Parts: sequence; structure tokens; C-alpha cells
Amino acid sequence: MFTFFAARWGIAVKLTEKKRKDILDAAIQEFREQGFPAARVNRIAELAEVSKRTLYKHFESKEVLFAAITDILLDQIAATPRLHYAPDVPLKDQLIAAVGDYVAHLSGEQYMGLNRLVMSELLRDQDLAQAFFAKAAMQDGPIQALIGDAMQSGALRQAEPGFAAGQLLSIVKHFLMWPEFLTGAKAELDAAAVIADCVDMFLTHYAAPR
Repeated sequence: MFTFFAARWGIAVKLTEKKRKDILDAAIQEFREQGFPAARVNRIAELAEVSKRTLYKHFESKEVLFAAITDILLDQIAATPRLHYAPDVPLKDQLIAAVGDYVAHLSGEQYMGLNRLVMSELLRDQDLAQAFFAKAAMQDGPIQALIGDAMQSGALRQAEPGFAAGQLLSIVKHFLMWPEFLTGAKAELDAAAVIADCVDMFLTHYAAPR
């Protein structure tokens, strides 16, 4: 009897998770097509093939739906594995590999589309923007962790790892991500060469004292 109810419970949980995912996918589609202000909850429910009542059981408002979508974006950013400094490997090589993986992870079509959707609404609503960036600031990104380890080991001079990682990634994004984000077309640049140059600049600035 217990096994029977456990199996039924497992099926119910999976169905609930599927409905939640279907609603989120439908919301993303509706927000992309109509923009957040013009998006309609009725249309989201239709796209998800659920009742409006079911939608509100999972998400009590359109704003809560949007917040859940921003969490998806942050989860994608945080999905890259944590990195640790390896003293037996040149730091330059480790940073180049880490930044390359970061760019590849965040420049995919799905991420870019979601990023455009979220950022367009954050520009409209400062309260949402503040909440989003407060959550983002709490994340310890993989490159920040790598830089922090390198600072602790003496391979880099002491500084705030999050700030240092932000400097490096901001330069890289300027050349390799923002053009695609704004125009939809990849920058006509040698990505590997750009990343290597940015890492060289970073290492020059944060070189450990001798």
C-alpha cells in the first residue's frame, strides 16, 4: 500500500513540476512577443494549456512569474562549476580557459534571448532591477572563485576578488557579448585573441608584488 501511494505521489510531483515548467515557458514566449506590460495572464495559461486557476496556484501574479524567470537567468549564470586555482598550471592559461567557458556558456541563443527579455524589463522597472542585481551580487561566480584562490596563494596581489572578476569580465563582454546582445550578430573578432589580450591586461594590473 505504501509503495502504491509513494508511486502516485511521485507521479503527481512530476506532473506539478511539468505544469510549472510549461507555465514558465509560456510566460517567456508571451513576454518576448508582447513585452511584460502588455503580456496577458490568460494568454500565458492558453499557451501552457492549463487553467488560469492552475497558473495562479503556481504563480500568484504576473510579477511573480517574471521574478521566477529572472531566477532562471541567474541559475544559468551560476550553473558553471566552481573553479580552483591550480599552482602547477600557469594562471594565464587557467583564466583564458575559464573566461572562454564563461563566454560560451552565456552567449548561447537561449541565454541571450532570456537575457534580452529580462534586461528590457529591468530598464523599465527600477525596483525589479534593484532586486535582480541584489540577487546577482550574492553569487560567487566561478571566475571570482578562481581569482580569489590565486590571490590567497600569492599568485595575484590582494584585492577584492568579486571586483577584480567584474573588471575582467566587463572588458570581455564589451567586445564579445554586448554586440551580440544588442544586434543579434556575433562580433567579427577573434574571440580567443580578445580573451587572451584581456587576460594579459588583467594580469598586468593584478600582478603579485615581487
